[in-house]
Amino acid sequence: QVQLVESGGGLVQAGGSLRLSCAASGFTFTSYTMDWFRQAPGKEREFVARILRSGGGTYYADSVKGRFTISRDNAKNMVWLQMNSLKPEDTAVYYCAVRNPEGKYDAWGQGTQVTVSS
Repeated sequence: QVQLVESGGGLVQAGGSLRLSCAASGFTFTSYTMDWFRQAPGKEREFVARILRSGGGTYYADSVKGRFTISRDNAKNMVWLQMNSLKPEDTAVYYCAVRNPEGKYDAWGQGTQVTVSS
């Protein structure tokens, strides 16, 4: 079955960096766009970043543009989110997700907590 496992979250001071990983299995990884989302306490889940199947196209939420970088390795079935210049408002649970060609999400990971202290 489809499985997504995130890791790499933690506690970091403002201005610091973290690199989140998402290990994917159970589907043809090269056929799917991969997204990162986040959900802060009391808020709705929001889009963070997207990378296309080939890795040639990436998209970011305005709030993270210039600070976060999404990447993937299709040989390893891995997606990463490099987060630099972290801010307290980046505190959230971060999820990776499999986005199908119809724009719907086939699977979500369990999430990894990122906490940025001021």
